[in-house]
Amino acid sequence: MKRVLRTHARAALACALLSLAACGAPTGPASKGGAGTAGDAASGFRVETVITGLEVPWSIVFAPDGRMFFTERPGRVRVYEGGRLRPEPLAVIEDVERGSESGLMGLTLHPDFADNRLLYLAYAYSEGGVRVRVVRFRETEAGLADRQLIIEGIPAARFHAGTRLRFGPDGKLYVTTGDAAERELGQRLDTLAGKTLRLNDDGTVPGDNPFVGREGLRPEIWSYGHRNSQGLDFQPGSGLMFQTEHGPSGFDGPGGGDEVNVVERGRNYGWAAIHHAEARAGMESPLLEYTPACAPASGAFYRGSALSGFKGNFFFGCLRGEGLQRVALEGRRVLSDERLLEGRYGRIREVAEGPDGALYFSTSNRDGRGSPAPDDDRILRLVPVR
Repeated sequence: MKRVLRTHARAALACALLSLAACGAPTGPASKGGAGTAGDAASGFRVETVITGLEVPWSIVFAPDGRMFFTERPGRVRVYEGGRLRPEPLAVIEDVERGSESGLMGLTLHPDFADNRLLYLAYAYSEGGVRVRVVRFRETEAGLADRQLIIEGIPAARFHAGTRLRFGPDGKLYVTTGDAAERELGQRLDTLAGKTLRLNDDGTVPGDNPFVGREGLRPEIWSYGHRNSQGLDFQPGSGLMFQTEHGPSGFDGPGGGDEVNVVERGRNYGWAAIHHAEARAGMESPLLEYTPACAPASGAFYRGSALSGFKGNFFFGCLRGEGLQRVALEGRRVLSDERLLEGRYGRIREVAEGPDGALYFSTSNRDGRGSPAPDDDRILRLVPVR
């Protein structure tokens, strides 16, 4: 695997400093179809199966009371609490378009969810073609109510539909969008395709967005030149936004070129004028680039202490790479980069830290591109070896 690191750090030294395992160390005897627990003491963690029999779980978030909310791509919002999955969905979103890479995708909770019970969903719908909308709901005892449209009409397609949602340290809602399989849209500032958007919690546009007040340009845009970003989180301490992004797939450029980027206000991340590790004045090259493709589908920093050797590391699920990528960082500087669980659970999509300090991840083997085991799809977690 080719990786371009825009850093002079030595990965070998970094691995020696990290306490969990040597780079590339095996994570135990778990098989793709395994259930229960797997792992060994040498790895520093073991894998536990949490939920089985799901259908493409896409986004996982945890409420302040410890409940897990997650989306399934066909349109279901599910809740796991007290060690059990509720048998019935919290909600079924009826107008979801269930294409190859679209459907019900992003989910995030309002920063004041404990008080206001507001949650946000991103999903594809069909209206003169595939589009994406973001909608806010209020959780009630009966399900989801008080539907409020945040934004809609985001160009999409059965491929390259985005869409990750995350509130930033500034209290604003960030939305990643795909280029709708039209590679020229990423560079155009009159469209929402191939962008990072930044919105207030009610869908209005913050006055300090970079393109506010500029005729013909969309004021919602925070960054542009993206192909299909599906991972987004903010680094503890620095507050830097890290994103993962899918590179070209052959029909729109040479394969590979998956990226990790540090995304900042008003900057151009190159697609499709540049890709892979190419550079051009006025455009940002990736912090990390992966060829062959790993298909990064998520992104989360580990903030906990239960897995102490992972603290501050950036993780993302790899669909094509069938593993969980772990990147150790000091600010923007990459210390090491390794793939965990490679080939053991098939296609891995989401990753999220739980209130118990475990690192949760989901499989995506029923998405039409995987080879599902009998109990797929699953949500699993990394827990420390005791």
